Amino acid sequence: MALVVITGANQGIGLAMAQQLQARGDEVVAACRTASDELNATDCQVVEGVDVCDDAGVELLRQAVGDRRVDVLINNAGILTSERFDDLDFDRMRKQYEVNTLGPLRVTKALSDNLREGSKVGILTSRVGSMADNGSGGNYGYRMSKAAANMAGVNLMHDFKPRGIAVILLHPGYVKTNMTGGNGMTDTASSAKGLVARIDDLSMETTGTFWHAEGYQLPW
Repeated sequence: MALVVITGANQGIGLAMAQQLQARGDEVVAACRTASDELNATDCQVVEGVDVCDDAGVELLRQAVGDRRVDVLINNAGILTSERFDDLDFDRMRKQYEVNTLGPLRVTKALSDNLREGSKVGILTSRVGSMADNGSGGNYGYRMSKAAANMAGVNLMHDFKPRGIAVILLHPGYVKTNMTGGNGMTDTASSAKGLVARIDDLSMETTGTFWHAEGYQLPW
């Protein structure tokens, strides 16, 4: 039985992953700012008050994990706002960077001592953070924050490789969630199933790579 820590686990993709992992027998520590009824209905260990932008909130998560080995850390928490060049809101863009880029790094740093040889770290990023795949522009803050998150993941790969810890960057697909206003091409359960499979398949040979939930590698 693996110990899995998931941020942003109260709704959407994070909730679906928590439900699926717990159902298959893994022990799940589900971190969030405020728990939902759906999350409380699971057998996960729910840790509320975890804002990935806040050192004190992340410390609550570290204390809840204690000295246990974390087999899988899934940095899922994220936000999306839309900015066009003629309507740039730098405060909103800065907030996305805090949550989507620095958040995963802050959580991973806090739980670094709990990660041991054979552990895995996943960061939910997005293909919109890909330079090669940007065919439309727009969404300045979200795209930039996810591109930076990809770089953070590759840096973590280099730092963790000597310790035998693998890192993966993950695109969940265009998923019907509150973050997308209910729009999308797939549901949370299907996306979560693919993401879990990609993490299961991760090895030291594939550490530092960027994958779609559907099972194919993405360009940077």
